[in-house]
Amino acid sequence: MVIEGPSDGERRGRAAGAASYYSIRRMTTARTRSGMTHRTTYGEAVLIALRSAAANLAAHVDEVDALNVFPVPDGDTGTNMAATIRAALEEAEAVPALERTLQRVAPAIRSGALTGARGNSGVILSQILRGMVEVGEQRNRVNGLDLALGLRRASEAAYAAIGEPVEGTILTVIRETADAAERAAKHDPDLESVLAAAVAAATASVERTPSLLPILREAGVVDSGAQGLFRLLEGALAAMRPDTVAAGITLARATRAPLGDHAETGFGYETMFLVSADAAPLDLRAIRGELERLGESVLVAGDERAARVHVHNGRPDTVIAYGLTLGTLTRITIENLDSQTLAVAEERAAAFTGVGATATRTPSPASPSAFVADRPGAARPLAVIAVAPGEGLGRAMQSAGATTIIPGGRSANPSAGELLDAIRATGAAEVIILPNDRNVRLAAQQAAAMAVGTTVLVVPTRTATEGIAALLALDPRRDASENGTGMRAAAGSVRTLSVTTAVRDGRFGDRNVRKGQTIVLDADEGLVAAHRHRTTAVLSAVASLQGGIELLTIYYGEGADLAAAEGLAQTLAEAHVGVEVEIIHGGQPHYPYLIAAES
Repeated sequence: MVIEGPSDGERRGRAAGAASYYSIRRMTTARTRSGMTHRTTYGEAVLIALRSAAANLAAHVDEVDALNVFPVPDGDTGTNMAATIRAALEEAEAVPALERTLQRVAPAIRSGALTGARGNSGVILSQILRGMVEVGEQRNRVNGLDLALGLRRASEAAYAAIGEPVEGTILTVIRETADAAERAAKHDPDLESVLAAAVAAATASVERTPSLLPILREAGVVDSGAQGLFRLLEGALAAMRPDTVAAGITLARATRAPLGDHAETGFGYETMFLVSADAAPLDLRAIRGELERLGESVLVAGDERAARVHVHNGRPDTVIAYGLTLGTLTRITIENLDSQTLAVAEERAAAFTGVGATATRTPSPASPSAFVADRPGAARPLAVIAVAPGEGLGRAMQSAGATTIIPGGRSANPSAGELLDAIRATGAAEVIILPNDRNVRLAAQQAAAMAVGTTVLVVPTRTATEGIAALLALDPRRDASENGTGMRAAAGSVRTLSVTTAVRDGRFGDRNVRKGQTIVLDADEGLVAAHRHRTTAVLSAVASLQGGIELLTIYYGEGADLAAAEGLAQTLAEAHVGVEVEIIHGGQPHYPYLIAAES
């Protein structure tokens, strides 16, 4: 028998893992007055654990995304959770190395998670992280008891974020994990022991989710959000164990766009930095006002604790001097615009702050943070932000009265921070948000809660077609509250059919579907029709709609073209004499057709 030794790559990986392990171990060992030694942790060690957690989830994103209870091609729970934890990590990494105390790292994690949260799973995760780090914000170091308390607060924050909590989901897992951590901490406050107990409890809890939630049991999967949480906890524990250290994670950074061959003259200097409040909270409105006095092309994105700043002027020293009066400055860059085009500089500013900087930008599914506005900062009494899953749908919403269009939707959910930036960029006293997707609603509500000084109303539209219907009911002469009632009613009056293809065998309630079949879903993701032929499935779905139909609007997207849409429209018109059928290019991914039925 031949026994092979580890490869060179494996040896290097183990050596790196051991180095990470012993690094975190040195940072997490303390001796008590009684002489007992147990593990505690500091800011840098928390950052190491967060990196490992993020890396482990990143390595299992496809696994988590695949745990979709419905066999549709847009599972994105893992993607959204990974984006949220990356945002938290990036914010924490921005804390200068010599200042990485718990009091600095913990708030950075919370802030990054809240603004970077994407999708419902990301928003719930951001609340879990917020609850966990609250303990660390008031301490120099934490031990296993503090971790247990943090998990308990995380559970409470997650449940509070959901209007009607459902057991058998990530909520159950974080609660049962907190229970296990508290039991373990009573017997041994060692940080690693408590975290190990938490991971073991999470494993068992995830496995039980199908027994608590019938829809999971029918689909034959565990809850995807719960599995994502387990992978995060597993990764954090790996940072404390040399045999299971997770791989490092590389954060994507904004890169400078190349200069054009015919660069035009710029304007003085471009100054950008990240400011963190020292004592007094940041007043973003006042900061914008002062920077507009000092220069042009002002962009400010963030919250009362930290903000990213961008400005053009002829004296960058005055901008830096003003920034220093606000707090601690990091990521300072100063560029001479005379050798750059202004357009390039503005695009770089948008990448740095996350705020759209150009006068108008065409929505693009590839750039979910882009948005269209008349002019950032333009004063108006009421603005409407709409999330659109395709260029054509975005144009339809803009034509119907939306002030700002944010590309997004299924598998491309905008973050709470991107929505918050859009709110601020409108310059309006009141803002209405149309999420146009069930999975964007929580992020929209979180952004609304963070928009201090602006009245924000979220109209809970479930589909893009509901969003267009709501916009058609908009009256710019009325305020947000008055418009909200009519827009909700208008959204509820349209019935949406979403046409896609089953990516695997699955079950919707008491009905089975086969991989490759066309399936038609309603606005609540309930199965309306399924058939191997697309046209047959659509005809069956439209025929099942109760009540009279006067207008059918077909938005065609990925997987369909104009010729196919015209053929479908003709077939529907022949089957429903007297019903008007319209065709519009929607450009949405995953769904060849979105069909709006109006009475």
